[in-house]
Amino acid sequence: MTDTTASLVEAPVTYHLRLRRPGSRVFEVACRVRSPDPGGQVVSFPAWVPGSYLIRDFARHVMTLSASSGGEPVALRKLDKSTWRAAPVEGDLVLRAEIYASDLSVRGAHLDPAGAFFNGSSVFPCVHGHEDGRHVVHLSPGEDALAGEWQVATTLRRLTGAEWEFGAFEADGYAALIDHPVLMGPLDIVEFEAGEIPHALVLAGRHDADLVRLQGDLARLCAWHVDFFGRPAPMPRYLFLVRLTGEGPGGLEHRDSSALVCHRDRLPRPGQAGMSRDYRNFLGLASHEYFHAWHVKRIRPAELATASLEREAYTRQLWIFEGITSYYDDLALLRSGLVNAESYLELLGRNLTAVYRSAGRRRQTLEEASFDAWIKFYRPDENAPNSQVSYYAKGAMVALALDLEVRLRTGGRVSLDDIMRVLWDTHGREGIALQDGAFEELAAQVAGMDLGEFFRASLRGTVDPPVGILLAQFGVRLHLRCTEGAADAGGTPPKRGNQARSWLGLRTRTVNGSIRISHVLDGGSAQAAGLCADDELLALDGLRLNAEAFDAVTGTLEPGRSVELHVFRRDELLRIGVEVAEAPKDSCYLAFDADAGEAAVARRRAWLGTPAG
Repeated sequence: MTDTTASLVEAPVTYHLRLRRPGSRVFEVACRVRSPDPGGQVVSFPAWVPGSYLIRDFARHVMTLSASSGGEPVALRKLDKSTWRAAPVEGDLVLRAEIYASDLSVRGAHLDPAGAFFNGSSVFPCVHGHEDGRHVVHLSPGEDALAGEWQVATTLRRLTGAEWEFGAFEADGYAALIDHPVLMGPLDIVEFEAGEIPHALVLAGRHDADLVRLQGDLARLCAWHVDFFGRPAPMPRYLFLVRLTGEGPGGLEHRDSSALVCHRDRLPRPGQAGMSRDYRNFLGLASHEYFHAWHVKRIRPAELATASLEREAYTRQLWIFEGITSYYDDLALLRSGLVNAESYLELLGRNLTAVYRSAGRRRQTLEEASFDAWIKFYRPDENAPNSQVSYYAKGAMVALALDLEVRLRTGGRVSLDDIMRVLWDTHGREGIALQDGAFEELAAQVAGMDLGEFFRASLRGTVDPPVGILLAQFGVRLHLRCTEGAADAGGTPPKRGNQARSWLGLRTRTVNGSIRISHVLDGGSAQAAGLCADDELLALDGLRLNAEAFDAVTGTLEPGRSVELHVFRRDELLRIGVEVAEAPKDSCYLAFDADAGEAAVARRRAWLGTPAG
């Protein structure tokens, strides 16, 4: 008996997943448990997936679940929404499940004749009492002819089969098992090396992408990340698992891989020069999830490191892990040479705009935003802009302010870069989870200064960090202007100069050609007039409104005048008078200060990591 064969036989928990009839979107999963609990084996499916803080109840996709032992049926009793107990047996216990897979997101499972993707949390039941034992997974193409052309991409350790083929895999425990997603189907695989570690970009879906450019750009980006934290890289290999669709984007980090969804037209085509915004956004997404391989998968918040996947795990530290990552994801594009300084300032301005447009930042602190992610950030409603702030966007703003503050007060001797590297050495490399408040203490220690007031105001207060004042010390001017329509995300100078723009204090969405109010903003004319979210806008001053021309029509109204809107509220037709206001200056863009002194320019170059700019 070979070592591999022995390991397959001796595994305490073994799964067999088969792609039977992909058109049905059903995975067939069998789970064999050696030495089941003599009192009756308990199994369950997770309620949430690490990295996405919302109860998703993956058990709801279980169509059937049965048990047997020695070929004889075994009774199963459901204990709650996601947990079952099998009757006691003397031999091995075998569970068989049918899992419906129609979730195209990065968080669940999807199967059709074109390909398949799954997170283990969606398809593999957790065997209680065996969570820390070895788990073996057999992936089988089933009987469908299409699967014969399929390949398999995952960072699970391979036991049998050649690279990119179906076969057997293993993981050291259930937590590890569900941290290695699987992408299957006809795949385009682009391999490269970064930091002396093998990497691959795996594309599923139709595309006409420039694979050579993607290979080179991702290699540069990943090499920067590895060198930022210091070699050797912590992973044996890394995969970007990308599904190309007509929608997107989306991403979820994993220990040695990331799951991404991208619009197929957003990738560069052969012969396409320059850096489009769409491609820049894709690289920023890849950068974000790759940074997480260090900062969240290995440097971990203590509350999540020991969390149960059966219920919410509350932490006030999400701003550290998502906000700081959101600061470095775009900065990495600049420092690796993929974008220039002007492009980076645009990205930074867009992030700041997202914060300035959120009235909820005056009500919710950054720590509260982190803690309430389970009930607010992942479940936004029509009042979200008025009641909450993103721990991604404001977290990145605070990271920027902390970086600039420390650089200024230490004369450039210390930066957030240094704090992150010490954090990696003391917590990431050592596997020590980060306790609440430990980051603040470590930052103060590395910087050699008292940062108590900075963190109190930034994390537990609702006042904006003074990023404009700080940026000025680095030769960068922060400008605020009016928003120029629904598609305006900020980051760029005004297209029409600085003239006043009209504003009704609402946001809209198009539903089957009709215009509906999606948000009524605090302090705006719409709120004062009594307009409500989900009102359907029909006409303005007696003229029918067109969804495609809505911004153009309302943008030319003269501030100070009154207009009459015809709206449907449910099935009632209403006439509502609204006073047109002047749009607030809540869109940010940044520019180099041509009058900046030599000291400011030197600080700017050190911060941006570029010789010019």
